[in-house]
Amino acid sequence: MKVKTNSCKKLKMASIVFMLALAVFFLTTFAWADGEKVPHRVPKITDGARIHVDGRLDEPFWQKALVLELKYEITPGENIPPPVQTEVLLIYTDNYLYAAFRAFDPEPSAIRAVYTDRDNIYDHDFVGLVLDTFNDERRTYDFYCNPFGIQNDGSETSQGWVEWDAIWDSAGRITSDGYIVEIAIPFSTLRFQRKKGDQVWGIDAIRSYPRNVRHCISLFPKDRNNNCYMCQFEKLIGFDGAKPGKNLEFDPTISTLSTQKRNPFSTGGFVNNTKVEPGLTARWGFTSNLTFSATVNPDFSQVEADVAQLDINTQFALYYDEKRPFFMEGADIFDMPLDAVYTRSLADPDWGVKLTGKEGGHSIGFYSVQDHFTNLLFPGSQYSNTTSLNMKTIGSVLRYRLDVGKASTVGLLVTDREGEHQDGENYFNRLAGFDAFWRFNTKKFIKLQFLTSRTQYPGAVIDDYGQPGEPFSGSALDFMFRHESRNFGYYATYRQVSPGFRADLGFIPQVGYRKAAATMIFASWKNPGHWYTFINAIPSFEYEVDFNDKLIYKTFKVTSYYMGPLQTQIAMEARFGKQSFMGKIFTINRGEFYISLQPSGSLTLSFDAIYGDQIDLDNIRPATQLFFAPALKFKMGRHLYIGLDHIFERLNVDLGRLYTANVSNLRLVYQFNARTFLRTILQYVDYNYNVANYLIPIDPRFKHLFTQVLFSYKINPQTVLFLGYSNNYYGDQTLPLTRANHTFFLKIGYALVL
Repeated sequence: MKVKTNSCKKLKMASIVFMLALAVFFLTTFAWADGEKVPHRVPKITDGARIHVDGRLDEPFWQKALVLELKYEITPGENIPPPVQTEVLLIYTDNYLYAAFRAFDPEPSAIRAVYTDRDNIYDHDFVGLVLDTFNDERRTYDFYCNPFGIQNDGSETSQGWVEWDAIWDSAGRITSDGYIVEIAIPFSTLRFQRKKGDQVWGIDAIRSYPRNVRHCISLFPKDRNNNCYMCQFEKLIGFDGAKPGKNLEFDPTISTLSTQKRNPFSTGGFVNNTKVEPGLTARWGFTSNLTFSATVNPDFSQVEADVAQLDINTQFALYYDEKRPFFMEGADIFDMPLDAVYTRSLADPDWGVKLTGKEGGHSIGFYSVQDHFTNLLFPGSQYSNTTSLNMKTIGSVLRYRLDVGKASTVGLLVTDREGEHQDGENYFNRLAGFDAFWRFNTKKFIKLQFLTSRTQYPGAVIDDYGQPGEPFSGSALDFMFRHESRNFGYYATYRQVSPGFRADLGFIPQVGYRKAAATMIFASWKNPGHWYTFINAIPSFEYEVDFNDKLIYKTFKVTSYYMGPLQTQIAMEARFGKQSFMGKIFTINRGEFYISLQPSGSLTLSFDAIYGDQIDLDNIRPATQLFFAPALKFKMGRHLYIGLDHIFERLNVDLGRLYTANVSNLRLVYQFNARTFLRTILQYVDYNYNVANYLIPIDPRFKHLFTQVLFSYKINPQTVLFLGYSNNYYGDQTLPLTRANHTFFLKIGYALVL
């Protein structure tokens, strides 16, 4: 009877959420601002000439370009005249879109820019082109450059920002009256409408001008009472005859790794392992809006080391961002409220195929990958566990999304992961569901997602990790209603994930819970020169229970954000609540503080701190946490960068100190030019445990040192040369830091674009 009662509760709650969604749908007005903007015509160069991208604008073709002025400062000033003048010039051929920025500056020596690797220019002066090539107000392609032409690219959707590495050309130079940036974007890089004749695209051109405050300058005035950014874009008309060419790209790679490994806690010697791995990834844009990719023995090596994270006294698995090019292509279509697709779960693919694109209002994404190893995440209501199996699996994901109305979408998702364990037992995880993003007007929208899964684990996993012995099922529901306006906002969320839900191709570290939250936002904006440019207060309440209606946590918190002179950002939060763990209820009252500022163009400082109640998860008892994390970024001249951050955490219980944890990251980079750098990374972890205050056996000390030296020559994201060396040292209470492994690696990649 208890099972039936809980099932009724689940059905009742799901019905309430569904009825709430319907009520919001019918009660909210569909008040959209009327009036289409008159598009600006982009001239076409018809003689077949190609502009040489050098940041000089001395070709006669630029005299024919459309010239638009960025007339509005939108942040922190609210649509006021900008402090500097900026122009963007646009022109196109059959195969390229060309853009140039003239960024005037009364004091060129104050321009904040250095030579750096791509995708690392946020705190610089920069300009950018944001394109809505389908004119559907749902997705953009973003291209940014600092004054030296260093690139940053990505894509924006209703879910947020998605990283993307595209092949395009840029150059920039500082002049006597500011700087000039020149950009060439091949149409083979973009996805756009498949039609004859003129096309209409949405556009924003922006300039970031960081001085005492960071001025954001735009092509059009931004309505802060309209939460649809893309709906406010200016419009371009033209692009007749734009074509992606053959749109073929071949990316062969060869990687060589020579590694010596041993157990540092034993007397054994090193074991040598050298391997050479050729690989090939091919991409074919068989129309202007659909791309097929295939890869064999791809190079998925993580040359960019993950930043060391604090992993002591944590309940759930840690999340790491995706950086691998094959998975970043079209990644925005797989972005959803619940992380049902997380490509870092695929560890070592043997091969893969992928299809992404958009036809009319229909977006599609598909990939299938054979993974040499299988990473598994076992979620629970209060903690998660992980393992890796020596088992090949095939993981496949199918995603479909349909545009509805002016700026809304509905979508479907299917994932499947299949494999056979070495003991002969089958493994599978299958998932299906739907989602919706519905924008009612300029201030209100909802997000809704429902997923269901079915899973069977092999016997070894069942025995070792306490998983169900028979195939089992589960479901997940996520709902948000949000109102956003200039000075006031509110939103309500509800999420429930049943104990049997699994998303083995995603990242769902917690299951078996129901969570409801309500939040209000009060905000105030001021123009530059005031003691603040933005400040808000955000009270919220969160309540979470497990599927037996037992409390997991409840909390009331107040958060406040501040922005002001010296590009100062401050976040403060106070929370008061209760949290349960392993059947016990704990008081959790704590405060958090964060500050970041840029006193000059070469120096950025930040400090993060937490103090208050915490839970000693190992011994299941109350504790007090002291946490702080200072960080420094320093640019010495135009070429040398130093980054240093440190995490300190101390946990005390009634008996005294339980542990002290220190995690340090040091990064030194000398950037010779836009293509070449030499980088050194040092990461040091030191955990010191007070064994006398533990109720379980534990080693008193853990130490880990990671070092990496990397030489990089990069023409574009796929045409690269990496040469490097890395090693790992481990130690404990009695063993000093001892080398466990060291690796020499060489990677050569080349992008052949046809």
